[in-house]
Amino acid sequence: MLKKYFIFRFASFSVMLFACSVTFAFSPERFVQDARDQIGKTLYYDPSYARISYPMGDIPIVRGVCTDVVIRALRHQRVDLQQRVHEDMRKNFRLYPNQARWGLKRPDTNIDHRRVPNLQRYFEHQGYTVTDNTFLPGDIVTWNLRPQVEHIGIVSNRKTLFGQRPLIIHNIGRGTQEEDVLHNFTITGHYRITRTADQNHLGRVRR
Repeated sequence: MLKKYFIFRFASFSVMLFACSVTFAFSPERFVQDARDQIGKTLYYDPSYARISYPMGDIPIVRGVCTDVVIRALRHQRVDLQQRVHEDMRKNFRLYPNQARWGLKRPDTNIDHRRVPNLQRYFEHQGYTVTDNTFLPGDIVTWNLRPQVEHIGIVSNRKTLFGQRPLIIHNIGRGTQEEDVLHNFTITGHYRITRTADQNHLGRVRR
């Protein structure tokens, strides 16, 4: 009986581990689709400061900025960048550009995660940086549009007509769109989350 009990407990524990790994596995395909689903819903670009709840805070889906496309898509996989950036910033505030760039002396859960330079720093801290020029579906890319004007978008699983370049899902002023803009601006960052990610830590990128 004792042997059967331990076999049962081990089997139950294995099932729980498998269930957790499935539940929290990051899917680039779903990330892309959840970003694409914002097309036709997020219709306006609105950079105004707004007070939002914490965690999982958001402004109305009809409006937003480029970072909101990434934030909203990741939340469908139980990844809340608002909370993750805030927690990392509390530990490493001096490593973020907030004080030098915006004169902030403490984290602000309303806006920190909605700023591209902060997301770049967070992704770097997590080891998500990609160092090659291979752009895969679900990759995150940042650009400089002009001095101190940054942009962010998600690499699509769809490509241009003749397949030379992947499209980008982003909001650059007309709401969420899927467009051929990968090389239209100066690329400043390239990040990738692996399939082996979990809820507590999204894992490391493949370089």
